[in-house]
Amino acid sequence: MNQDALELDTTHAVIDDQQTVVFRLADESYGIDIFRVNEIIRLREITPVPRTENHIRGLVNLRGKTIPVVDLRARFSLPVEEETDSCRIIVVDAEHGQVGVIVDAVTEVMTLGSDQIEDTPPLVTDVSTDFVKGVAKHHDHLITLLDLDKALAA
Repeated sequence: MNQDALELDTTHAVIDDQQTVVFRLADESYGIDIFRVNEIIRLREITPVPRTENHIRGLVNLRGKTIPVVDLRARFSLPVEEETDSCRIIVVDAEHGQVGVIVDAVTEVMTLGSDQIEDTPPLVTDVSTDFVKGVAKHHDHLITLLDLDKALAA
């Protein structure tokens, strides 16, 4: 019976692990669940759409499919910087279909154990950080884990 309990605990630990795509915005690390990511592409021509909010950069044509693109720097009220060769568009599954999000750089894909993930501290949480799902500790730095649906909601 103890062996069955041990096997159950091992299975539970695997379920709690989360594969995360880590990216940079303004020298901070953010992470999203890898199962929401369709692909990561280089920055390309974005067609602006008039009268949209400032964080909506426009539309891109991705193999014949038109998808909206959100600038996460603008969405998070971060200072605008010149785009570099390391900027990427992460194409993710969102509530209403695929959406591209512009990030400064994609740094890695990692597996985070449940022991590395904590809830957002209460003093940090307010309406403007509602899109933060938690914080992960990895080596000596922190990764802000995003609630993608809330972060993309207009």
